[in-house]
Amino acid sequence: MKVRYGFNATLTAKPGQGERLAGLLLTGLDEGSPAASEHCMVYLVCRSASDPDVVHVAEGWTSEEEHHRVFAGEAAQALVAQVQELVAAESPYTDYVPVGGKAAF
Repeated sequence: MKVRYGFNATLTAKPGQGERLAGLLLTGLDEGSPAASEHCMVYLVCRSASDPDVVHVAEGWTSEEEHHRVFAGEAAQALVAQVQELVAAESPYTDYVPVGGKAAF
């Protein structure tokens, strides 16, 4: 499967909650969670080097439709609700069409 849809989001946690926010986002990889879907090909959570309360998320999906389908589900909605409790303000969100790259951990 190829990544045909993706996005980046920059989330600013409430003061002192950046580590907790990053940890919560990483639970998205747990079985039954959104990023565990076979259609999620990239799920990268990063903290800012200059501001520990800023967290970046990059996702790559097989299609925009699959992304929306998975995020309409109960598990994704529960995760989003928990994330929103830790976020201080509206988060910039940029969607894109991937053309190539590499991720290895």
